[in-house]
Amino acid sequence: MKMRILVSLILTAVLCLPASAAFQLDSRYQDTDGDLIADIPAEPADQVDPSTLIFAYTPVEDPAVYVDMWKEFLDHLSEVTGKPVQFFPVQSNAAQIEAMRAGRLHIAGVNTGSNPLAVACAGFRPFTMMASDDGTFGYEMEIITYPGSGIEKPEDLKGRVLAFTAETSNSGFKAPSALLKSEFGLERDEDFTPRFSGAHDNSILGVAHKDYDAAAVANSVKARMIDRGLVTEDQLKTIYTSQTFPTTGFGVAYNLTPELQEKIKEAFFSFDWKGTKLLEEFSKSGDTKFIPITFKDDWAVIRQIDDANGVTYTCN
Repeated sequence: MKMRILVSLILTAVLCLPASAAFQLDSRYQDTDGDLIADIPAEPADQVDPSTLIFAYTPVEDPAVYVDMWKEFLDHLSEVTGKPVQFFPVQSNAAQIEAMRAGRLHIAGVNTGSNPLAVACAGFRPFTMMASDDGTFGYEMEIITYPGSGIEKPEDLKGRVLAFTAETSNSGFKAPSALLKSEFGLERDEDFTPRFSGAHDNSILGVAHKDYDAAAVANSVKARMIDRGLVTEDQLKTIYTSQTFPTTGFGVAYNLTPELQEKIKEAFFSFDWKGTKLLEEFSKSGDTKFIPITFKDDWAVIRQIDDANGVTYTCN
């Protein structure tokens, strides 16, 4: 697999930590093979085979946007697994992770920054992400402002209001926090005022309407919003673009039966995107298929960012 890379030398230097330095699973899970994700329970009595499968997609925007968009895929998933599938419109990353930890969610697309927490605390087993035809994948974090804000470069954020999305978001909080501190000596609360919008679309709209001086967002979400006409390019100005990060990881709850987990994987990799609403939407950011990934390798940079930010995975 290849990854679209825009190199940031300073970030690389700051994040040169062992990939799994601060990462461990909650005590309720086992990892005997060292792949950093929860093992499927060995005892059949500890495995589950739900009569109805529940699917949730990361709430990077209003979940209502995605209900119809995922229908064709969920119909395919139902056909392959032989089970009805319901779309669960979660309102926050925390709600999504808690639903899986509690056994109410079986299949999910979890945002980049929340993957480590979902793996550690909810037994999430990611195995795929979206990619382009040639197998490249990923998105960049951008810091955006509006024309005429007086902000031309990251240093100009001093004394201004910067919108983050949520503390579990990679591009919406973790990466910009590490980058602004390491590369520009800017710390939230001391050098600029942080605000939390709750979602990338809220941050983007907030900047476009001048509610925030600037915002840290995923450029893949920005591209889709521009394409849908929710904002226009001339309402926004990018002052910083990061290196490329892995995008939403899709996976399953650890305790589904091995046979069901294999059927779910088969559904993802056999889905024909041609002519679907999924292709119509995600091709706007270059995604046209699902490809295999591993949490251990493909999320190493995200765990390193968490290490740099002093993040620990505490499961309640």
